[in-house]
Amino acid sequence: MKHATRTQGLARQAGGVLLNLAHGAVLAGGLMGMATVAADRLEPVSVNYVDTRTAVSAQQANAHAGFTAAVPEAVKPATQTKLEQLAQIGDDGLSPEMERVRDWVSDRYRVPSETLEPVLAAAEEAGRDRGIDPLLIVAIMAVESSFNPRAVSHMGAQGLMQVIPRYHQDKIGKKRGKNALFDPEFNVHVGTQVLHETITRYGSVQRALQAYNGSLGDPSMRYPRKVMAMKKRLLAAASGREQVASAG
Repeated sequence: MKHATRTQGLARQAGGVLLNLAHGAVLAGGLMGMATVAADRLEPVSVNYVDTRTAVSAQQANAHAGFTAAVPEAVKPATQTKLEQLAQIGDDGLSPEMERVRDWVSDRYRVPSETLEPVLAAAEEAGRDRGIDPLLIVAIMAVESSFNPRAVSHMGAQGLMQVIPRYHQDKIGKKRGKNALFDPEFNVHVGTQVLHETITRYGSVQRALQAYNGSLGDPSMRYPRKVMAMKKRLLAAASGREQVASAG
């Protein structure tokens, strides 16, 4: 009986030791886990700003395009859209349509492209400022002077658009000399201003062209018909139709 009691006592002592060891193991494991978590939190995280920006840009670009996966090759620089827009304007400052007009006019009237470029650019600018089709301005130049910036009529009209100085000193300005209208670009701007005034006054392009030419009393409207026929050819040239190159 004593032996059995002693054995039970030893078993209880051994069980207590094992239980303490187990608790110690659990506690040690918990402390190690906490140490690991703490170490992870203290570990510095290296973030490359450029990489992050590229990833965000890729995600935005793909989201806009309807993609769900990031495709780095599809990401374009921020200036790409602007460059594509600028590519629509040539180095000479002309729109693609006016560049084709330049080539046609140069071939038909034997005028160097380099001479035409600033003139046609002025026509586009003046037309935009006054709300007038630039091709109408170019058509008037073709009919009035055949693109000769030194042209002078028997009535004293000068330059590309054949503006008569004595009637339009308010547009020319007092500080400019008597040869101001022989400056091709200035002539285009003054001539376009004159045309704009006549359109505003008479309410129709046909009547305005007659007034511009001083032929309001012509019932056949020969001058407006001539200008509009030229504009039609220029429009065909601007659209790139090949047959216009051989028009007589």
